[in-house]
Amino acid sequence: MNGIQQILGELLAFAFSFVPSTSPIKSWQAHFMTYGIATVFWGVFVLFWMPDSPMKANCWSEEDKKLMVERVRENRTGVQNRVFRKEQIFHAISDPQIYAFALIQICTTLPAGGIGAYANILVKSFGFSTWETQLLQMPIGVVMLTVMLTSVWADRKFKQTILIMMLGLLPTIAGVVVLISQPFHHDKRVGLLIAYYIIYSSWTCSGLALSLISRNVAGQTEKSVVIASNFVFWAVGNAIGPQCFRDKDAPRYFLALAIILGCFVFLELVLITLRTYYVFVNKKRDAMVASGEVVDDVDFAHAFEDIADNKNPQFRYHY
Repeated sequence: MNGIQQILGELLAFAFSFVPSTSPIKSWQAHFMTYGIATVFWGVFVLFWMPDSPMKANCWSEEDKKLMVERVRENRTGVQNRVFRKEQIFHAISDPQIYAFALIQICTTLPAGGIGAYANILVKSFGFSTWETQLLQMPIGVVMLTVMLTSVWADRKFKQTILIMMLGLLPTIAGVVVLISQPFHHDKRVGLLIAYYIIYSSWTCSGLALSLISRNVAGQTEKSVVIASNFVFWAVGNAIGPQCFRDKDAPRYFLALAIILGCFVFLELVLITLRTYYVFVNKKRDAMVASGEVVDDVDFAHAFEDIADNKNPQFRYHY
């Protein structure tokens, strides 16, 4: 949806740029009003049509619902449970995952928030006109769609979520390095634009990070805490990002780009650490089963019990 929104949004921005300056409604006002009205109607539609659980979806038969429940048995994350468990709040706070997910959000949304807010200014400084700049933002949507679909395909094929996230960051880091190291000259604008586009390969992390939460956090209360904190840090990153772009740094915005580069490099380290943690815990639990300290639940008899992942020796992390 983000890719489609990017394409349609920039097309609307280009269309509204033709609104006369003498019009009672300015072009930016018409743009935001269109977004706002569409969002309200879409929200009402989702509220009444979208079920909050597969068990409440009218489009599935009872047999299909049973199959969907059985599908999540093996990953031991359970199904919807409305019982609030206080102890799982403390489990979440003591779980290293929550801090890794927070850092992933900060390190992805800070660059996205900054570049997103200053995208037109940045691209225009490459040497493009205002109208060209608006139209040149549309291919970003194609990049987003391509990156996210490719990363999902690769994840399903190779079963290496974190490694795919790390690989997806490499073009991003290369793109930022080009923008930092190369002067913004008109004769280099095509190369700069390509470097700008490949920065969005970082969207590999955005989608796959959410899949890690859904697969690696068990216990409904704990999962709620992790998801809520995830969105808090998502907002924090988006709020901080634009503040890194200072007027006195225009048009190169070297400081902002250096901070963005630092975020992506640090994110690679976070992902390496998180994967190492998952491998270590899985091997430790496998050893407990092999020694007989823990009985192997081969039939997944306890898969639907509302147990936090860090308190369940049968749980294995996906990485």
